Amino acid sequence: MGILKLNETPVRTSRNFNINNIKLDDVEIPENIGSFDNVEIINSTSEITVEKSNNNFNLTYGIGDILVKKVKEEANQNLKLVINNKNNDATKLNFKFDNQNFNLLENIEIIANENSKSTVILKYESDENTKCFHNGVIRILAKENSVLHVIIANFMNSVSNNFMSIENSIESNANVKYTIVDFGGKNSITNYYSNLIGDFSENTINAIYLGNENEVIDLNYIGELRGKKSNIDIKAIGALNQNAKKNFKGTIDFKKGCKKAKGNEEEFCMLLSDKAKSIALPMLLCSEEDVEGSHSSSAGKAEEKELFYIMSRGFSLKEAIKLIIRAKFNKTIENIQDKELRRQILNEMDKKLD
Repeated sequence: MGILKLNETPVRTSRNFNINNIKLDDVEIPENIGSFDNVEIINSTSEITVEKSNNNFNLTYGIGDILVKKVKEEANQNLKLVINNKNNDATKLNFKFDNQNFNLLENIEIIANENSKSTVILKYESDENTKCFHNGVIRILAKENSVLHVIIANFMNSVSNNFMSIENSIESNANVKYTIVDFGGKNSITNYYSNLIGDFSENTINAIYLGNENEVIDLNYIGELRGKKSNIDIKAIGALNQNAKKNFKGTIDFKKGCKKAKGNEEEFCMLLSDKAKSIALPMLLCSEEDVEGSHSSSAGKAEEKELFYIMSRGFSLKEAIKLIIRAKFNKTIENIQDKELRRQILNEMDKKLD
């Protein structure tokens, strides 16, 4: 296959930034997808039903036409979750890649009905040696007064490819919160879009990422605010080791009619190697008056004073770096109530940093 050009920014910037999209020449899109049967669905309540999703959809942005079309035509997992639950019970979808289930194209639709309150956990993990391909589309409709927490954990191995297109429609007084753990994949590319259409709608994204060896992470977060007093808050924090590379693109767009809306985006990357590369492009766009927007982005190495203080207590350099990263990630990890998943995140983090 030739060069894949993916994850376009909604507004073009200077070519010199080299961040308008990402170009990959080391990805083979499988022609024969086959089945994917190693899926565990844990649903603790009858108020959340799991059905078959319709693959006749269109995305506002998406990761790229070729990959979205592949899901629409050949998805081997089509799942629809309809949520009426009001007790914040969790539904877990665990996708386990192995030598018999190595290509996953999933189409997931989540509808949070009015006044519902729930948590949905999506976990992707693979064994150490199998080369896997994941291409997923997640679509969420949060109806009025609903509260939804979506947790996405990517633990795929370093020879696999991970592509995700996420799209949200958030109605009045609805609150959608994401906690994203991105620790896996030779290439891990995410396109995230939220349409805050309702008054007082809210969207919070807390993401952590880890890149190692020659891994590439490309994050494209887009929020469009249309409702009055709507609010979006994007926070991403990560670390890169060896030759890893990360692009962060964050766009908050205040559309006409969103008076008194607020938008904030923050991104921080810790560089653990002189060869690691971090590029960030935070953008604010505005077509409305009386709104409040802010953004920040930074990258740097661990502070020497901090390292010296920890190492003076008997810790090695590697252990000190682990402690610093864990401290920075901890606020995001604490958003996850599932104790087993929290332990797995910490274990995966330790393995990536060894």
